[in-house]
Amino acid sequence: MSKILILPGDGIGTEIIDQAVKVINSLNSNHEMGMTLVNGLIGGIAYDETGSPLPEETIKIAKSCDSILLGAVGGPKWESLERDLRPERGLLGIRSELDLFSNLRPAILYPQLASASSLKTEIVSGLDLMIVRELVSGIYFGKPRGIEIRDGERFGINSATYYESEIARIGHSAFQIAQKRGKRVCSVDKANVLEVCELWREVMEEVSLSYPDVALSHMYVDNAAMQLVRDPKQFDVMVTSNLFGDVLSDCAAMLTGSIGMLPSASLDKNNFGMYEPIHGSAPDIAGKDIANPLATILSVSMMLRYSLNQVELADKINSAVSTVLDKGYRTKDISAVGDKVVGTEEMGDLIVMALESQ
Repeated sequence: MSKILILPGDGIGTEIIDQAVKVINSLNSNHEMGMTLVNGLIGGIAYDETGSPLPEETIKIAKSCDSILLGAVGGPKWESLERDLRPERGLLGIRSELDLFSNLRPAILYPQLASASSLKTEIVSGLDLMIVRELVSGIYFGKPRGIEIRDGERFGINSATYYESEIARIGHSAFQIAQKRGKRVCSVDKANVLEVCELWREVMEEVSLSYPDVALSHMYVDNAAMQLVRDPKQFDVMVTSNLFGDVLSDCAAMLTGSIGMLPSASLDKNNFGMYEPIHGSAPDIAGKDIANPLATILSVSMMLRYSLNQVELADKINSAVSTVLDKGYRTKDISAVGDKVVGTEEMGDLIVMALESQ
C-alpha cells in the first residue's frame, strides 16, 4: 500500500495530472498496487483559496505520504503578487521543506520522435542522458539576497553558496545513478572564475574516490552548453548546481523534440520523491485539450522506479508510451505531417489501453 499526494497546480496541471491518474488507476485495478491518492493545493490556486502558494496543510499531508505527483505551477494571473506569494515560491518551498535535494532530469529521445528534434537525426538518435541537479541550495536559496538602495540607485544581490556536505550528497546521488547506467559522471561548474565552484570540483573529486568503477570528468558550464548541442551523446550522467542544472536540463530537453516528453524526480536522502513534468503550466493552452500528458505519465514511471521499487511496472509504462508512438499517435507539440494528432484526453486513454494490453 502506497499513499500518493496529487498536486495538480495551475494551468494545464489539472489536465495532465488527470491522465496520469488514469494510469495509476489502471495499475491499481490490474496489478493490485493499492496506491491511495490524496489531493492537495500548491501554486496559484493554493494562493487563491488559502492566501499562500504552499499551505501548511499541503506540507502536513506530504509528510504522511510515500510520494508526490505534481502537475505545474504559475501563470500571468499571479505575476503582480509580492515575490513570496507567487506560485513558484510554493514549488521552491516544498522542495526545501521536504529536503528534496536531488533532481533527476532524464533526456531520452524516443526513436519515433527523432525527426522532431531541432538537431540532425544522427546527432540525437539514441540519446539517453541524465542530468542530476542540486535542488535546495545554491544561488536560488543563498543569502544575502534582495534589492536595496545603494549610493542612490537600486542594487540587486543573490548569493551562490554551498556547504561541502551539500555538494557531497548530490555527488553521491549522481555516482550511484551512474553505477546503474554507463558509469560516467561529468561534473559541470565554473571553477575558473567562481570560488564556490572551486569547492564544488574539489568535493566531487573526493566523492569519486568512493566509486572507483565510475569515471569522473569536469567541464565548465559554458562548454557544457555547447557540447550538449554539438555532441550530446558523449554524456551519461551530468551533475551540477541548482542554477546551472536549471539551464542545462531545459537545453537538453529540447534535444528530444519537445519539453512535453520529459519527466523529472526530486528525491530526499531516503528516495522519497516528488515527480513532475519539467514543462510549465502553459496557461495559454489550458482547457483546450491539446497539452501533452506524456511527461506526466512518464513521471509516474519514475515514481514507480525510484520511490516505490516497482521497476517492472515502470518499464510497462515506458513500453506503453513506445507502443502508442509506434502507432503514429501524437499530441500537437510532437506531431509531423502524416501523424495521427490526438488531444490530451485521448492520449491518456491510448496509453492506458496499451498498458492493459501487455
